[in-house]
Amino acid sequence: MNELTKEWMEKAENDFDSANILLHIAEIPVPDTAAFHCQQCAEKYLKAFLQERRIRFKYTHSLILLLDLCLTQDKSFDELHDDLAQLENYSVATRYPGVTISLEIAEEGFRVVERIRYFMRMKLDVS
Repeated sequence: MNELTKEWMEKAENDFDSANILLHIAEIPVPDTAAFHCQQCAEKYLKAFLQERRIRFKYTHSLILLLDLCLTQDKSFDELHDDLAQLENYSVATRYPGVTISLEIAEEGFRVVERIRYFMRMKLDVS
């Protein structure tokens, strides 16, 4: 595995851990920020896969655009479409006034990113 792939994965794991802490360990849950970190974890794992395959990508927050690039390498990524679509708007919407993420939605986002993380770690051959 190349070094940049490892860096993307480390950043993805930091986002996963941050979401977990914000939802399950913090004295008071912080759903908006946790949802943001769920989206970021998925985004960085997709970028890690693309980096490992040496596929160029723009620095985008669009999970669906990144998924389309992954699909050029491995059609099984199609099974992530619905989960990635669910997280798609958490990157920007959660950071601005007017949008509030409930604890229930953030918890569902965390369950979604757990599935994505498992899939991605298998594709990247990480236990």
